[in-house]
Amino acid sequence: MQPENPHQAKLLASLRLHGPQSAAEMAAQVGLSRSKIGQELQRLEDLGFVERAGKAESRGGRRSGLVQLSGDLRFVGVDIGATSLDVGVTNGRLDLVAHVAEDIDIRSGPDVVLRRAVELIGKLRAEGHLPRIDGVGVGVPGPVSFRDGYTVSPPIMPGWDRYPVREFFLKQLDCPVLVDNDVNLMAVGEMYCGLARSVGDFLFVKIGTGIGCGIITGHRVLRGSNGSAGDIGHIAVNDGGPVCSCGRTGCLEAWFSGAALSRDVNALARGGESGVLESMLADGPLTAADVGTAMRQGDPHALGLVRDGGRRLGRVLAGLVNFFNPAMIVVGGGVATGLGHTLLAEVRSELYRRSTPLATSNLPVVLSELGENAGVVGAAALAGDHALGVDQT
Repeated sequence: MQPENPHQAKLLASLRLHGPQSAAEMAAQVGLSRSKIGQELQRLEDLGFVERAGKAESRGGRRSGLVQLSGDLRFVGVDIGATSLDVGVTNGRLDLVAHVAEDIDIRSGPDVVLRRAVELIGKLRAEGHLPRIDGVGVGVPGPVSFRDGYTVSPPIMPGWDRYPVREFFLKQLDCPVLVDNDVNLMAVGEMYCGLARSVGDFLFVKIGTGIGCGIITGHRVLRGSNGSAGDIGHIAVNDGGPVCSCGRTGCLEAWFSGAALSRDVNALARGGESGVLESMLADGPLTAADVGTAMRQGDPHALGLVRDGGRRLGRVLAGLVNFFNPAMIVVGGGVATGLGHTLLAEVRSELYRRSTPLATSNLPVVLSELGENAGVVGAAALAGDHALGVDQT
């Protein structure tokens, strides 16, 4: 099900981006007459795309009726990470209706991971959260051919190269399916539901097992000519250093990411340089989350890892800011959430020091408030945009 004409698609896109509106407000947004908008809204209501939403606030005269996207629509977001699988259900307004998550290993291959994702969708359907499926969006932690719906040479996903992810879900669910890089979808989630809501040009930086960047320009995802735009984890910050998952040396991701922090904190603990880390090692190998725990306990070595990583990330972001001139930078992902404002302070300091004054004169750098929900909300939004006729290219 999709809108019947471009006028309807414009109205749905306006409601998606700006929320509930009156006919007069939409007339200003899309450039149609009140009578034409009334006709198209009635048709969209008949089709099940929109619903009435009460009255607008009074401005001294008769209060206008509001229209919003339908709460009966159902979109599924599947967020596949290197170590986690999240499946969420939203309505037309991207309110999260249900959400399940569990640990996975992306290296177990596409058949295992995707089959489990379909099983979780079935679980949500059996629990009554999915009386209908109007579309499915899928995010994966690697480069994606958006047109073809498969991953392309993903460095941390053995066995996934050119695997037909979209076709797998189509066969299982028989509904529209779209596939994109997970960071792009987190950026979409932020654009519609997060701190960057209605911000036309911003960067979303995910720090997890690896590092990636979603680029929003003119309220659209910038994917590049073959889907690899935003792969900032493989920008070189040093000619030497640790070997990256891509096989090269000097990449930002090899110096600072969840995997890099885990490697470095375990080396510090085994070397006996930190009593706090050494005692934590008794419970098993340390992770990036343990770096945050030790930092909050006052361990200077853990703090040093965070500061060094923040400065390296800030240096890379300074180059992006000078080139792209975003209105906002949102930082998210599991590692970023665990390291919090200590990390953000280092990133800001290096970024502001190395960027031009004009580019940073009004540039907020903030932590995502969507947290673990950014990926599933963004994936559901991608499917919703397709159903609503919103241009995604």
